Amino acid sequence: MATYNESEEKANKEKNWAALSSVIAAVFITSFKLIIGLLTHSLGIMAEAAHSGLDLVAAAVTFFAVRISGRAPDEKQMFGYGKVENLSALFETLLLLLTCAWIIYEAIQRLFFKSVEVDISIWSFIVMITSITIDVSRSRVLMRAAKRHGSQALEADALHFSTDVWSSAVVIVGLILVTVGKYLQSKALLPEEALAWFHRADAIAAFGVSLIVIYVSVQLGKRTIDGLLDRAPQGFYPQIMERVSNIHGIRKVRQVRIRPSGPSTFVDMIIEIPRSATFEEAHSIAVEAKAIVKSLIDRVDVMVHLDPMVTNSDSIVESVQSVANRNGLSVHSIRLNESNNKISVDMHMEVPEMYNVSQAHETVEKAETQMRKEIPNLGEISIHIEPKGDQESRHLVDYAESENINTILKELSKFFPLVSECHNIVTYRENDQLSLSFHCYFSPDIKITEAHKLTTAMEQYLRRQIPELDRVYIHVEPLEK
Repeated sequence: MATYNESEEKANKEKNWAALSSVIAAVFITSFKLIIGLLTHSLGIMAEAAHSGLDLVAAAVTFFAVRISGRAPDEKQMFGYGKVENLSALFETLLLLLTCAWIIYEAIQRLFFKSVEVDISIWSFIVMITSITIDVSRSRVLMRAAKRHGSQALEADALHFSTDVWSSAVVIVGLILVTVGKYLQSKALLPEEALAWFHRADAIAAFGVSLIVIYVSVQLGKRTIDGLLDRAPQGFYPQIMERVSNIHGIRKVRQVRIRPSGPSTFVDMIIEIPRSATFEEAHSIAVEAKAIVKSLIDRVDVMVHLDPMVTNSDSIVESVQSVANRNGLSVHSIRLNESNNKISVDMHMEVPEMYNVSQAHETVEKAETQMRKEIPNLGEISIHIEPKGDQESRHLVDYAESENINTILKELSKFFPLVSECHNIVTYRENDQLSLSFHCYFSPDIKITEAHKLTTAMEQYLRRQIPELDRVYIHVEPLEK
């Protein structure tokens, strides 16, 4: 959910004031144009009055849209109320197109089917010049606010008033031509056929106003529909993909989605990172990705989802490390053992020192279950549980059998009374040395630190009994009461 803070509240106040000032200006200029248009019978001025009247409606709609869009996101609108501005802009576009249709119809009627006398006075020019002055001023105010706060509704209002400037200028030209025509007529300087076009200049001006407004309305409508359909802003997607992909530690940017909503933009992305990455490394990648997006897009809310991926599909060691990390454990001295077309794994796994044997075994057993689900063709897993570890090593060795070693292990309980039974005995031979892994039962209430001391003593005993013994992996299991 997007954040809502004091800076956004200040921005909303500025937008509301810009929209309200637009409404006040629209009330004045619409009334002024309508009065002069009715008095002079000028279609151009009345067209401008109708245009300004719709601008008044549009300005009012914009004012309420800006107020609503400024609300903080809630449980109903979790992405905020920004889309209200898009709806407001679409409403303004439809109003303008309907107005243009009426003006074009009246212009055609006056050009070809009926004649209306236009009574031009000094007030005709005063109202249009006043309109241009006001429209230039409020268009600039609205456009500055629209760009500063990314408001499509304010931008639509600003575009309306900027078109008013051009359309008013066209109407003034039409009024001048009508005035010139009347003067030429009074002096009989041109034939009636030529003077007729001067008299129709007002209708031609109204027609020109409509064409200008239609063009701007279509452009605005396209942008508004793009906003409502969540069309991504042009150019941002490739920039985000390129720059985020270059962050150190990222395997792949799998997905980037950009969603505009009024003045705000929402970006969510899925990034693949190595499964062996630490929490700090993953967090650093997410922070850097967000910073890149915020440097490209203003008023943006960024959500980064990190997917841990195996960088090498054949990497059993990496998978083991990933499972251990997800369970809050550390693993080292990982050793792969090939036996009967399966890969068995011996390792040392660290657990918190305050755990007893039962707690430690339960935690490690959970990790072992996950390993079997994620690693195909996995054979025996021998895990030496300890509070601290040593350097990691990995070797591939051959399976070997030794009856003598089995006998020594089964008699361990005679020398170590706390050991109940040894089982799952596996012996490996690497060159001239033997490696050994087995499971044994301990009392479930013994602290893991005490159990580790006991397994260390057992290792020392076994090395005295078996001189060629290299590595020993003892998996401690709690004896059920």
